[in-house]
Amino acid sequence: MMIDVKEVAKLLSVSEKTVYRWISKKEIPVYKIGDTYRFNRVELMEWTTANKINVSHKIFVENEDSSNTATKLSDSLEQGGIYYHVNGNDKKTVLKSIVSLMNLPDDIDREFLLEALIARENLGTTAIGNGIAIPHVRDNIIFHIEKPIISLCFLEKPIDFESLDNKPVDAIFTIISTSVRTHLSILSRLTYALNTPYIRDIIKSSSNRQEIINIIAEFDTKISKNKAEK
Repeated sequence: MMIDVKEVAKLLSVSEKTVYRWISKKEIPVYKIGDTYRFNRVELMEWTTANKINVSHKIFVENEDSSNTATKLSDSLEQGGIYYHVNGNDKKTVLKSIVSLMNLPDDIDREFLLEALIARENLGTTAIGNGIAIPHVRDNIIFHIEKPIISLCFLEKPIDFESLDNKPVDAIFTIISTSVRTHLSILSRLTYALNTPYIRDIIKSSSNRQEIINIIAEFDTKISKNKAEK
């Protein structure tokens, strides 16, 4: 899952010079192996999400297993559920409430899931701005679920999530994936959708679960069409 400077520049639609500048300023997660730089796809995707950097549509294609049809965000959201008036006074208590509500298989250890989500959050905020956060587990394969799950929770009151735009978070999408590859695909597509103003506005303003699922399903269709045209 490691890529080089040239591939990073291509995926982020920037020059290689920009990538090297980020490296020199220690702004981007990178590993130096001998005389070359290598980037972990998961860490890169999380970094672009936190810093609201646009990602090329190519990452949607390259992160999906060619032998399988990409899981639709709308299907994962229907599986995970949408919840309103979720309680919590800080990250830990909110995540605890979310884990207790999520529609999960019976064999999932919810306490362990909570610990994994908190551990990921301790590495850096998963808030992406505009009052939205996307908590997720870094090592996704450990839960052995059959299909990826996305749960959307609207909080009873906004909380500080250490977002880069300093806005408190009141909407949280929690992701549990089946593999690193699926995680990258879902995280990139969900972030792209949430950075689209009209989609974000409908999600943040709607109290109708089906309306939210429908707008995400429309986005799924649009992405599939774009991929087919390439």
